[in-house]
Amino acid sequence: MNAIFYFIIYQISRLPLSVLYVFSDCLFFLLHTIIGYRRNVIRTNLKKSFPDKSQHEINAIHKEFYKNFCDYLVETLKSFSISQKELDERFTYSNLEVFEEIKAENKNVMMMCGHVFNWEWFIGTVKYLPTADSAAVYHKIKNPFWDEKINAMRGRFGTKALDMKDVLRFMMKTPNDGETAYLFVADQSPKKSAIHYYINFLHQNTPVFNGFDKIAQRKNMGVVYCKTEKRKRGHYHTTFIRIKPQNEKFEENEIVHQFFDLLEKNIQQHPSNWLWSHKRWKYADLQK
Repeated sequence: MNAIFYFIIYQISRLPLSVLYVFSDCLFFLLHTIIGYRRNVIRTNLKKSFPDKSQHEINAIHKEFYKNFCDYLVETLKSFSISQKELDERFTYSNLEVFEEIKAENKNVMMMCGHVFNWEWFIGTVKYLPTADSAAVYHKIKNPFWDEKINAMRGRFGTKALDMKDVLRFMMKTPNDGETAYLFVADQSPKKSAIHYYINFLHQNTPVFNGFDKIAQRKNMGVVYCKTEKRKRGHYHTTFIRIKPQNEKFEENEIVHQFFDLLEKNIQQHPSNWLWSHKRWKYADLQK
């Protein structure tokens, strides 16, 4: 059954994006108007994150989020078959010089982004990097069939899929020689047992992962924030911003704070383009 479903999905993914966006419009009507997919979660997240915005402004962001979310879903579907040429036309970059700068320092690079649409299209980024190898960190899917297919999709252009559980071991044994780039989607909500650090993010007490901070400092890696903006439907642009220590070297958790500060500004500039349907703050009150 999985194989049949995948075959159908793959064939649909081969349709032009102009056709897939018709599906997106239908899905928007279904999720926003009929079902109200996670409506209360989205509204609560928006109200707490933007306490100064009016109800009218919150409603507008809410509606626009559904449109972007549905576009993200069909664009991710398209990722199964999209060509590098089409990705190059739809996903552009600036300030790529930071990677040459880090490579010249003989440091591997840690690329950090949030759940800003469309992070899945970073699969086409590897050709622009001066490193010999690249790896995208992910959480393993329970279904082995779909875990394999999703990882194959993400690795179509040469990026290795790296299970979060294997990250530390893999990175510690890999030479820090400027030849490897790692991509972290680093704004997930930690499991209750994995919460060790909180910050103020979008006006809320927020539990965050801070393991990437420890790894980057221990390995003396270069760190880059990937600021992604949706220019128009199906077209995105990422500006790469190097995260540097305020003093001679990074303080403990300084990378965490700088990353979330940059992400927060990114979200505030384009508030409908972040994953508001995620229960990001479900463990916000656990800190004693």
